[in-house]
Formats: sequence, structure tokens, C-alpha cells
Amino acid sequence: MSIELRDRFFALSAGDAPAEEVARYRAEVDATDAGPVATVDGLEVCWHPSARFKAVRFIDAELIDERVRELFARPSADAPYLAAVFADPHELSFRTFENIVPLDRLLEAVPLEMELTGRTEHAEGVFSFSLRLPEQARDRLARLDGMNLYVPPLNAASRGGERFIFHSALLAEALTAAVADALPPSVAEGFSHVNPVFRCNGFEPGDANFHLHRDTPYYDATRRHISRYTLLLYLTGGTGSPALDLVAGAALGEIGAFTCVIFDQRYEHEGAPYRDGRKVFLRTELIFTAGEVTEAPEIGALFSKACYLTGESVFAPELARHADAYYNQVAAAHWDGWGEGPARETFVHKEFRGVHFVTNGYDFWFPRDALPPAECAAITLLDYFNCKLGDTAFRALCRTEVIEAEDAGWIPEFLRDKHGHSVMTRVDKSAFFPEPERPHGAICCPFHTSGQFDPTRFDEVVKLYTDAQSFAQAHILPAPILMLGEDVALDPDRFVIQDGLIHVLGKNALTPVNFAACWNDESIPEDYVVVAAKVGVEQFLVPPIIYNESADCRHLRFDFFRNSWMVGHQRATIPVPRITELSWADPEDTQAWRHEVDDSLIDDEHPLEPSDLWDDEEDDWDDEDEDQDQDQDQE
Repeated sequence: MSIELRDRFFALSAGDAPAEEVARYRAEVDATDAGPVATVDGLEVCWHPSARFKAVRFIDAELIDERVRELFARPSADAPYLAAVFADPHELSFRTFENIVPLDRLLEAVPLEMELTGRTEHAEGVFSFSLRLPEQARDRLARLDGMNLYVPPLNAASRGGERFIFHSALLAEALTAAVADALPPSVAEGFSHVNPVFRCNGFEPGDANFHLHRDTPYYDATRRHISRYTLLLYLTGGTGSPALDLVAGAALGEIGAFTCVIFDQRYEHEGAPYRDGRKVFLRTELIFTAGEVTEAPEIGALFSKACYLTGESVFAPELARHADAYYNQVAAAHWDGWGEGPARETFVHKEFRGVHFVTNGYDFWFPRDALPPAECAAITLLDYFNCKLGDTAFRALCRTEVIEAEDAGWIPEFLRDKHGHSVMTRVDKSAFFPEPERPHGAICCPFHTSGQFDPTRFDEVVKLYTDAQSFAQAHILPAPILMLGEDVALDPDRFVIQDGLIHVLGKNALTPVNFAACWNDESIPEDYVVVAAKVGVEQFLVPPIIYNESADCRHLRFDFFRNSWMVGHQRATIPVPRITELSWADPEDTQAWRHEVDDSLIDDEHPLEPSDLWDDEEDDWDDEDEDQDQDQDQE
């Protein structure tokens, strides 16, 4: 039945099925309970839609565990390496709610020499060109529209048509060379490259317009990069009324296939469908290197609100228009200064396990006496990044209410009587890592010990155990928040409050771990180091949280988009090791610790040798120097 649900999803996605059939299918999906079969980019996924897994995404199939990989559909014959997965919308956050499809493989081995010719300047900062490119490349780009990769955008109500986002460094590099040669010198100064993230937009005659808006400039303060021009590449030609309207600039009523339009991002613009056929175009931007990239704090705050409300709009669709208004205000502020925004501001009131708080995605307010500041900061992190507690996303555990108001003045009184209580436990992390027994030099392996083998005191098992502990400690000890099933454990020492700021301390690199050993028995040391418990850790890379308090509430502000900060969040499950006295041949069902380590946690700072280092066919290593040589070879 699950395979049928998977295949019918794509058959019905063609859009020509009767409404009654679509309704029956949706009812079947809503009645289907299914668990995850893989985890990709932190999202649990299934190969078919179900009551829980409804957000379709397209990813590189190699990211899926090969044991279940073949269950996932391949949506496009042109890109057979792509697999369709279904995620739980509750788990999406601002880092994951957009699906950026990797499409470089589509253009591999395809000649991509491009040239922009016939430059026409329609208005100041508005240019159009004809794109010349090899026929094979032209054909590949034309295929994008038929690859079944479109997904409903989060702002579908205000933008019209359909869209998918993809990444192609190859296409960006080819366009970068063409743009550099075609731009007039006054515009080309400081030009760096074409952004490799593209949006493929499709419109049918009769679709709603892509509403009037400004494009939000991209900027990266670290690299001193900022976007100044939008690039539109029309894959199909046609006429509209007009097809592209740049307010106070130019209006293009007729556009030819493979026309490239480049315009200054200061322009408000609107796009209409073609009257005489399907309209398909790619959108990206030109990135420039600037002497100094600065951003007004108000713009960063508003952008943070827009991102937060976009994520919340998955289950509160009325928030989409508010997020859209904020995005437009952000874009306008880049060019015209801080103008007037919406007359009323949007807030979200949430209750999590009896704790009430109000947020707009930048400000977070909590009752003054309900929680200590560290716990307020922890809940804000859980909410902003939509962390998972057990198998459930944080936002799914909250009761949510949307409130519109002229300003935030109502919040202290609103929260005054909502006292709540602490919802987080305190945990002694050292309890996960008890000291091992002291090794006994006379103990040998099980083969030579004749039933008196004690793995807790055998030097090779103890070494393996302490190395495994070091690896687990490197991820658990620095974590400000631990997930123990559905319980949230807080490490107050990782939240440092100083001078009106809450600093959230993250992970530090510890000593690398290397394993090497050899036994003569049929068991190996790792058989005796098994999983004692699994601990979920939440690691954050965030700027200090601005903090103040009044008589009625605690007020936290997250300046996530300030110029000098990159924001990061990683969730992982760390197995805690223990030594068992039962070898692999015993009937107890144990899990070897090494096999439970997530490969994504293994890197240069936290290396881990593969589990096949212990080869029971090797001879004993009696010479210490030979042991060291073997260690170096394996490393």
C-alpha cells in the first residue's frame, strides 16, 4: 500500500486528476500512519506520504541509507540520482523549510560556453540580452520545467505560479563569465560572480501574477559580498500585459526565449503570465565585492521576524502575508531607508508544558517569575530552531495563538498572571562517564583465560572504553541542552549572563581518538564496549542574546542576522559507552558502541577509526614497536 501511495502521489501531481479522486487520495494519506526510515539533513523522512510525512523534497539519493534507498521514487529521468522523500512539516525550521535541489550533475559533460549579445538598456540599471549557448546546454535548461521538481512555495498565496529552487555551480560559473563580458564598465565594477542558487518559476496563462515586490538583497559581511542586480533568464518566450513590469523603470510586453534581463534591485517589479503559452524563467542575482558591508540593526531584526513567521506559516497560513510584508519592508529599507511598514505588528503567543511566552521571531518575552534567564534562553533556542524532543518537533508540542497589535506594550500585563514552572531538568553530565576499572596486566584475551576473562580490567577493552568515552564527552560535555527522550536537560554553566547578554557556549574540540588492537580470540574488543544510553545533544552557534527584565517579564532579543555572526545548529544522538562482561556470542541483545556512532559526527576534530580494525585472523602483537607501526599505518 505504501508503494501505491508513493506512486499515486506523482501521478496525481500532474494536476489533471478529478477533484474527487484527489480528495480520496488525501483521505487515504491522512489515515496512513508511518514511521521514518531515514534521516537526511536532520529531517526524518519516509518514502511515501502519510499523516505525518507530507512535505515532499528532492535530494541526492546517496544521502539515504542504502538499505532503504531503492524504496524512494526517482521523480525525473533526466536526473536519476535524485530521490523524492517526504518530511514532517512540523520539523521544518528556517534552515530547512526551503528545499534546494542539487542539479550540477544535470549539466556535467555538457558544453556551457555562454555569451550575452544584443545588449539593450531599457532604463537606468535595466538591461536585456540574448543568451547564446550550445544546443545541448539549451536543451538541458529547457528540460528543467518538465523534471517534476515543483513544490508549493510557502508564500504561494502572494506569488502565483509554481517554483523550485536548485543549486548549480556549473551554470553559475558559465553565466559569470558571460555577464562579466557583457556588463557595461560602470555596472561591472566590483562584480564577483553569479549566485549559484537559482529559482525556477513556471506560470500558465490565467495564473495569478507574481505580485509587486522588491528582491531582498543577499549579503555576506565576512566575504564582503552583496547583491545589487537581479538576473532573470527566460527559458520560454511570450507576451504579457506586461510580462515584466519594473515600476518607474521599464515594462517588457514581449520576451523571447533565452532572453536574459538584468536589473537593479532597487526596482519594485511585478510579473504577469504569458497570454500565449507557458512562462518559465530562472531567477538569481549578481554578487559584488564591496569595501564594507554594513546592515542597519532594524533590518536584521525585521528579517529575523520574517524568517520566523515564514516557518510558523506552515501551520498558521494567515502568517504568510505578514511575513511577506516584512520581507518587502526589508528589501525597501536597503535602498530607500527605513520607511513605513505594516500598521500593526504580528505576535505569536505559545504555551509549552505550562510555560507561556510571546514572540515575533526577534523578541521573546517570558513571565518574570516563571523561569530563570538560562531556561528562557534555552526555550527560545528550542523554538527558533524547532528542535526535536524525542520524536516530536518543539513547535508541535506548543499551543499557538496569533495576536496582532500596534506595539508590544500589551505583553507584560498579558504575561503577568501566567506564572508557569520549570520544565527542564538539571543533569550531572559526569554520571554518563564513570571511571573504568584499573587494568590488570595478568589478564589476557578470552582465548587464553579459560572462562576467567574479565573485560572490565583487560587493558585493550579499557583503552577502547576510555577512547569511546572521550569521543562521547567531546559532544556531550559542551552541549548547553541535552535531550533525554522527551525530557529536556539544561546545563546552566553553558549559559553565561554578563552585562545584559546571555552567551550560549558551544562545542570545543578535544583530543582525537584512534583505536587499534588485535586479538586471537573470535571476539574483538569492541564486542565488549556497548551502548549504555543514547543522549540527544543540541549544539548552537549563535550571537549573544540581548537580555533585560522588568517587574513583569523577561525580554530576550536574538540578533541572529547581525553582520559579524553566522548562525548554526546541530542536533545529534550520542551513544554513551559501557563495558559488558558478555561477549558477542552470548544471547543478550547488545548494541556495539561503534556501530551506533553517527558518521556525520566524525571529522578532523573528532576522528574515529572504522570498526574493522580488529581482524581476528591476525597474530598477536607481542612487540610494542610493531604495535606502534601498525597504529601509524591504520591512522
